[in-house]
Amino acid sequence: RAMTPQGNWNLSVVPVQEFVLEGFQGGLQTQALLFALFLALYLAAVLGNLTMIVVITLDARLHSPMYFFLRNLSFLDLCYSSVIYPKALGNFLSSAKVISFGGCASQFFFFSMMGTTEAFLLAVMAYDRFLAICSPLHYPITMCPSACTRLVLGCYCGGCLNAILQTSFTFSLPFCSSNHIDHFFCDVPSLLLLACADTAINELVLFGICGLFIVGTTLGVLISYAYITVTILRMRSGAGRHKLFSTCGSHMTAVSLFYGTVFVMYAQPGAVESMEQGKVVSVFYTLVIPVLNPLIYSLQNKEVKEALWRLGHKLTAK
Repeated sequence: RAMTPQGNWNLSVVPVQEFVLEGFQGGLQTQALLFALFLALYLAAVLGNLTMIVVITLDARLHSPMYFFLRNLSFLDLCYSSVIYPKALGNFLSSAKVISFGGCASQFFFFSMMGTTEAFLLAVMAYDRFLAICSPLHYPITMCPSACTRLVLGCYCGGCLNAILQTSFTFSLPFCSSNHIDHFFCDVPSLLLLACADTAINELVLFGICGLFIVGTTLGVLISYAYITVTILRMRSGAGRHKLFSTCGSHMTAVSLFYGTVFVMYAQPGAVESMEQGKVVSVFYTLVIPVLNPLIYSLQNKEVKEALWRLGHKLTAK
């Protein structure tokens, strides 16, 4: 329905006005089960990340660079899961599962921006820990509030630039083979399969930019933590080493989960070929990780647990 023959094997492409998100296969019972599972995970992600934002904002003891970045991480997790899952949950209950061309482009733009921004922010958080542990005397000056704000704005600028590039390259393609997206949201690999033009440049841009971002930020994290590990091991205090390893361990867990799944999905050429695997991986980094991050940072962090207890005590006292 997206192209018409014009003789001599020439084809005129009719612009696609809407897409159909195929989502997950299965009957009504499977769809109902997936809806309940996704709804529970999404609500957990919203509740967990909103709690982190509120606690860090209200508790003056958490007004430090590390928690400023952590609050932004929670905001990003909240946003990019919310870009995808309200629509995905609605599609579980609908037979149409339609999304407009503009809606698909908007969803992809904001998802791409938030995801890339988070990749940069995780590297900034590693740099923050590196300065705090390896250069504690200069840390308050180097990571002053204005510097922290500039670093976060830089993360958003990088994310926005990547989103503009990816969205413009992807949605300038002619879509004529079908308008059915074999995914539960608008993402590059599934969209490239619908294009009736050569997508080699698009794949080069996708793998090139994502590979550059992932390798660059991962190197930044690894170098920061190499210095941190050496510094911690030189400490004489066993309690001090345990506290620092615990704090850094939560960040390394979050980094490993995020970078690992994003690399599997976007930085290897086989990603475009395996949509079923891609759906499962996508659920992990767009929904499971936003659920896990608040737990990782709260359960392994004594200051956050104490702040949660103080907030809970204030609320019950009222």
